[in-house]
Formats: sequence, C-alpha cells, structure tokens
Amino acid sequence: MTLTCEDRCAITELIAMHGHLCDSGELDRFDEVFTTDVIYDVTDFGHEVLRGVAACAEAGRALGELNPVGHHVTNTVLSEQADGRVHARSKGIGVYADGTTGSVTYEDTIVRMDQGWLISHRKVLARRVPLGG
Repeated sequence: MTLTCEDRCAITELIAMHGHLCDSGELDRFDEVFTTDVIYDVTDFGHEVLRGVAACAEAGRALGELNPVGHHVTNTVLSEQADGRVHARSKGIGVYADGTTGSVTYEDTIVRMDQGWLISHRKVLARRVPLGG
C-alpha cells in the first residue's frame, strides 16, 4: 500500500483532533479518533494501560483539573507498514493552567476502518531529559 497525500493529510488531522477533543472536553467523541478497542499506553506516567474509548474518556474525566488546558501536536512522521497499518510518531506539548508545560512523544498505530483512519494503539512517552537521555 502506498499512502497518498490525502491519506497523509487525513492521518495528520486525526492525530491533531485528539487534542481538540481533549481541550474542549468532548471526551465522548473519542470514537472519532480511536478504534473502539484502542490500547492507550500511559505506563510511562505510572498509570495502567487503558483499553477502549470508554476507559480513555473516563481517565480524562478522572484527571479533571490536572488535565492540560492545551494539547498541541507537532513533528508528525508517518511510516507505512507492510500490513497496511501506519506508524505515526509525533511530539506533544501540554500546557497547564498554571503556565507550565510538558513534552511527550506519541507512538501511534493507525488503521483504515470503514469510517476512515483511526488510532488503534497509542503509547505516550514522557520527555524528561534532553537528547533522549
């Protein structure tokens, strides 16, 4: 499979939409960016792996005021996989209500479904030290 420019644009917008849904509190719309059985790995932050869109939405609600006020994604790089999936690597910047920020790397597996491209697996890696430390 060869990714078209349209595919690349759709996947990049998909990854960006996650931040918009989080920041607007529209967590019940996560099925627009994730497969229903998504694996969302936040173990690098000391949490359990989340399984399914409902678990992801509930985790966001439980975090409450500790959520960033702004999720910003950049530096998205897409790699086609032989099985038709796409590996996406992007950088995330979280801005908190007190003005502090944090940086993460998103490692995503993207699959084509009937409704379009969706994230089936996401691993969130905290960036804590420079140069990959």
